[in-house]
Amino acid sequence: MSDWQPKRFWKQAQCEACDGGFTVKLDGRPVRTPAKAPLTLPTQAMADAIAQEWDAQQELIDPRTMPVTRGANAAIDKVRTQRNEVIGLLAEYGDSDLLCYRAAGPDGLIKRQVEAWDPMLDWAADTLGARLFVGEGVMHVRQDPQTLAKLSEEVAAFDDFALAGVHDLISLSGSLILALAVTKDAIAVDDAWALSRIDEHWQIEQWGEDEEATATEKTKKTAFCDAARFYRFSQG
Repeated sequence: MSDWQPKRFWKQAQCEACDGGFTVKLDGRPVRTPAKAPLTLPTQAMADAIAQEWDAQQELIDPRTMPVTRGANAAIDKVRTQRNEVIGLLAEYGDSDLLCYRAAGPDGLIKRQVEAWDPMLDWAADTLGARLFVGEGVMHVRQDPQTLAKLSEEVAAFDDFALAGVHDLISLSGSLILALAVTKDAIAVDDAWALSRIDEHWQIEQWGEDEEATATEKTKKTAFCDAARFYRFSQG
């Protein structure tokens, strides 16, 4: 970001229209990304949210409280400059999707996975034309190349900003299918996160809660919800 300093140095952040979309200015000075690129945003909703994040900063700037700003920076500085690599990385999750790797036991966990994950795989088959196969344990489950190609096309269809949000939805959940379902409003964000944590929550029920693991999950869930929110902003 331009003029990045540990202390707040501006009085007011404002969203403005610009060539190519919208931007944010601090006391009339345009914000730039860490790589010094113009912060040109696709929607006014995203620009408004970023302006609000900057205005909400107190004496010291805390980037952790600026998820929309961070997402926009990632879209411009990273996704845009490495688009093909990002698409390839995310599409690979179709070949190792969390929902395809099932427990060999106990029966309660097997049943829970079937009830929670099978409907999402059915949705992918019916809506995306992508039927994924399942297996037990961690051994690789071979998928139909045509299915993987269809999923890759879904990923490639996102623009740079949408892709920045989808990146975190996929990487945090471990599931390309859950991420696509969120973007298509086939499942609520909180429900998608819960489905991605079936195994962990089963372990908690059996052995009790670990404070450190609980804190880590809370942080990841917040990031997952932030990613979904960023995706929505990218759509207007």
